[in-house]
Amino acid sequence: MNTPEENLMLRIYVSSTDAVRHVPVHEAVAYATRRYGMAGCTVYKGLMGAGRHTRLMSPTFWEIVEKVPVIIEIVDTSERIEMFLGKISCWLDRLPHGCLVCTQPVRVYPVGGTRS
Repeated sequence: MNTPEENLMLRIYVSSTDAVRHVPVHEAVAYATRRYGMAGCTVYKGLMGAGRHTRLMSPTFWEIVEKVPVIIEIVDTSERIEMFLGKISCWLDRLPHGCLVCTQPVRVYPVGGTRS
């Protein structure tokens, strides 16, 4: 195992129905991570969730649109996370019900990644 690196994890909690220019916000953010060369991004779709100002979200069979919580998780250096957050903050500020943005320090152990 390689030497650990101190990085930062950015988590953004949104709804699956939140959109930026008619594109789901989780897709827009994930594609932006590639555009800005971020180290990694994963999007998780939740089963249930509730925010301070929203009702409990869970999928039901009678709804036309599935509205569930989504977590966008991005790991990179603290400088790159701060830069990226500055680039996408205008999208997040426009979400009608808001979102939750969290950062936390993480220790990354790079493993593998080379092919022979």
